[in-house]
Amino acid sequence: IASGHKALYGKVKKRIDYVQDGSTSLDPFGHGTHIAGLIAGLASASSGVTTAYTGGIAPGALLYDVRVLGADGTGLTSDVIDGIDWVIDNAQTYNIRIINLSLGHAVMESSATDPLCLAVKRAVDAGIVVVASAGNRGKTDAGQPILGGITSPGNSPYAITVGALNTFQTVQRSDDSVTTYSSRGPTRFDLAVKPDVVAPGNKVVSLTSPGSYLRTAYPTTHVAGNGSNAYMRLSGS
Repeated sequence: IASGHKALYGKVKKRIDYVQDGSTSLDPFGHGTHIAGLIAGLASASSGVTTAYTGGIAPGALLYDVRVLGADGTGLTSDVIDGIDWVIDNAQTYNIRIINLSLGHAVMESSATDPLCLAVKRAVDAGIVVVASAGNRGKTDAGQPILGGITSPGNSPYAITVGALNTFQTVQRSDDSVTTYSSRGPTRFDLAVKPDVVAPGNKVVSLTSPGSYLRTAYPTTHVAGNGSNAYMRLSGS
């Protein structure tokens, strides 16, 4: 998380880095900062800059940045597991109540034996709520729907798995629909009903990590602002 963003002032209380790739940027890829803004960003930061960002859904929350993905957005499952275990070990010390996992890998075995799903179960058994992405594997490159595309650990019965809605930029819910790319169940091997819930995820405006890969490689995602108070539009579950 680029904790220096104006909308995250005082929000990030601690940073743990399991990637240790020598990156000089706190969030070289840019995804974590965008997610952090959706969770706990301050709406006041965007005043006079853009009306497209209205703050996070839990602006009173504090954040613990456990970095498990590299500068290209990929990483090792073992690092993700280590990150979850760090939270379990430190939850009482820092009063951590929720783990957000906006990540996933292909399901290759039952959730009963998948090491990442087992880490999620350990967290839930420790009293921590785990929220996981459903994944963005809802259709083929040709646009055909895919069933069974839920990613791990979203296939865990212990995770609250979230898919993406397209709100069509309107307030009313009558036109909302699950996005075509949002992964759908049933889960592979276990045939469980997932996702558990869906939430707005299409063309959502949140925070930009300065100089990050997403900002540089996809300049059209930029919405407003600059430096430590910039905003971009991304889609995903």
